[in-house]
Amino acid sequence: MIRWESLTKKYGEEEVLNELTAALPEGETTVLMAASGFGKTTLAHLLLGLLTPDGGTIKGLEGKRISAVFQEDRLCEPFSALENVRLVTAKKADTEQILQELAALDLPEEMARKPVNQLSGGQRRRVALARAMAAESDFVCLDEPFKGLDKETKQKAMEYVKERGKGKTILLITHDMEEAEFFGGIGLSL
Repeated sequence: MIRWESLTKKYGEEEVLNELTAALPEGETTVLMAASGFGKTTLAHLLLGLLTPDGGTIKGLEGKRISAVFQEDRLCEPFSALENVRLVTAKKADTEQILQELAALDLPEEMARKPVNQLSGGQRRRVALARAMAAESDFVCLDEPFKGLDKETKQKAMEYVKERGKGKTILLITHDMEEAEFFGGIGLSL
């Protein structure tokens, strides 16, 4: 179980998280919802080790393999979609397997072979999702993972994440009640 206790984070004088205590059950998807500015992304960055808490502890991530989708796609720009996904597979997945993962998100082979800096925002988002879910990870942190996708593509992407996320501990951060309900409802709120 991933657990944080009395977690506090400040930016200057502004306290974003104050004595926050919660846990993520192993092998399940937990949905986190809160209004903008309440510290959802800060919490994600703390769990991912990108920020250091000002107080409190985080336990249960030791030795865990982690993957993420950030609010920004954070892809390797000159690499193709195929190469971006291959980066996290430790060369274990062959080209055909990766192309199938991308096709499951409606990204055809011709697009999968293009540099990601030539793809649309929605296509880039799907590459980021494929990369996070293809990684051999125990914990997946998804921060607004479906933003910028049209309704049909978003539905397909949510089904993809639900299927590929079975058995993984997932923290899904969203503002969208439809997404929260699809993944089982709100598990945490700030």
